[in-house]
Amino acid sequence: MDANRDTFETRLKNNAREIEALLDALLLPNALSDEIARPETLRSAMHYAVLNGGKRLRPFLVVESAALLGGDAKAALRIGAALECVHCYSLVHDDLPAMDDDDMRRGKPTVHIKFDEATAILAGDSLLTYAFDIVAAPETALPDASKASLVLALARAAGLGGMAGGQALDLAAEKQAQDEAGIIRLQAMKTGALIRFACEAGAIIAGSPQDDRRRLRAFGEKIGLAFQLADDILDLTSDAATMGKATGKDAARGKGTLVALHGMEWAETELRRHVADAEALLAPYSARASTLIAAAHFIADRKN
Repeated sequence: MDANRDTFETRLKNNAREIEALLDALLLPNALSDEIARPETLRSAMHYAVLNGGKRLRPFLVVESAALLGGDAKAALRIGAALECVHCYSLVHDDLPAMDDDDMRRGKPTVHIKFDEATAILAGDSLLTYAFDIVAAPETALPDASKASLVLALARAAGLGGMAGGQALDLAAEKQAQDEAGIIRLQAMKTGALIRFACEAGAIIAGSPQDDRRRLRAFGEKIGLAFQLADDILDLTSDAATMGKATGKDAARGKGTLVALHGMEWAETELRRHVADAEALLAPYSARASTLIAAAHFIADRKN
């Protein structure tokens, strides 16, 4: 596993560099065709929001899921960049005083601290909108039907019934305690939906049969559950310097987590079960799935 992990981490870092180079190019000052102008403060805030560090795990999952099924690598990179715009928009808004009220993200000032609240709101709005621009643009060399499927899947993952809905449930959980089913639903929406999309997107990009799409979607659901469990464990066991953001806030606000509900030992056992289930889902692809399997283990073992 160590050799596989080294290979995985090299691929993850290389993909992060490619994604960051693409995001930088997508957020240049020059207006695109049919854009009137790009206000510099807003563009700078968007650029800061998406290029302030991070593992780029979600776009990595898009690229590797597409590679597993023979999808176009350049198109996958662009879909990964679109997904990263959605993810970063969610972080910008989640950090706002009306939401989680965080001053630090990835060890740096959050967007509303670096700029101001109004600019942060508009930067988030613009990143969300730009994600669908990237998917639909002519530079994304995919059939129109595939683009439409990606737009629909991403919208469902990001919106009312996905991430944004999960954020609403998360805010409500500060006032009313959630039972286990409620916690699982909240986490599947707020955290899991975009990870699920990342994996399913690879099958859409590759034009694969529905069976592949269902299998990659289920894999994404499993590693999404693992990601949130690992996050909740780290929130209790790590520190702000390691995490690059405040820790212990869920407990301070009275939000329920599966770790708080069942204890650390249960959570660590459940975490390993999700990883094993994810690995089993990719068994039909044999050695071709080794990078995605390594990603599942990385999600469980990460330190931040």
